[in-house]
Amino acid sequence: MAPRSPYWKGYLKLSLVTCPVAMTPATSESEKVRFHTLNKQTGNRVMSRYVDSVTGKLVKDEDEAKGYERGENDYVILTDDDLESVELDTVRTMDIEKFVPSDSVEWVYLETPFYLTANDKIGDEAFAVIRDAMKAEGVLGVSRVVMGRRERAIVLEPRDKGIVVWTLRFGDEVRPEDEYFSGIDKRADETAVSAVEQVINKRTKDWSPDMVSDPIEESLLRLIATKKKDLKPTKRPTKAMTDVDAPKSNIVNIMDALKLSVEKELKSRRSG
Repeated sequence: MAPRSPYWKGYLKLSLVTCPVAMTPATSESEKVRFHTLNKQTGNRVMSRYVDSVTGKLVKDEDEAKGYERGENDYVILTDDDLESVELDTVRTMDIEKFVPSDSVEWVYLETPFYLTANDKIGDEAFAVIRDAMKAEGVLGVSRVVMGRRERAIVLEPRDKGIVVWTLRFGDEVRPEDEYFSGIDKRADETAVSAVEQVINKRTKDWSPDMVSDPIEESLLRLIATKKKDLKPTKRPTKAMTDVDAPKSNIVNIMDALKLSVEKELKSRRSG
């Protein structure tokens, strides 16, 4: 699989050491089954457009703006120039401000992982120095970076030849666990615990990504594959056509194929 284009490019800085870096998402949802909304009468995709909530008229791209609500139906409008005026240095620089022990950041604060790599051969040495120094000290770097027009707190974790960047949830986004766990005061029976420990030992295996597969998505893929086989190949028009010159025969064929597909599916369910 070819490497993805960087999500963010800038500089990693620690004191006087600076190097160009690139940050790429460590996870992807591109393999998920996604559906388009269609007009089932025509089979054409449905388009969504912004309309004025009062006039009902279509809003042009150049007329769209960000708005902060200060009262009912009362907004402060912010232009692109306004938003750019509040940009910080962290738009292009990850300046490592402090370090914390590698096991001190609670899991609930970790949000989204990214891979951070040197973005230029000239910066390889500086990148390696920062990475290996953090690894030797057993620490995570704490910094900030602007993503999606918001400054996010991040931690940098040295991993193999690169660095993993985790965005952090803001403090007011994390609910204190004491609010939920403080009422649990019943102690477990030691004999029962011992019995469950034996079950745990029997079921303990090495971690594998296969443990988090999605059976529903796999079933969807099989269903889609079946339907693709049942459908007859058709050539869709390359340009917009009127009702007069539209290939009606293709539409009839598609409908027949869909009916046959549904009938086959019903028969297979009955026989099953």
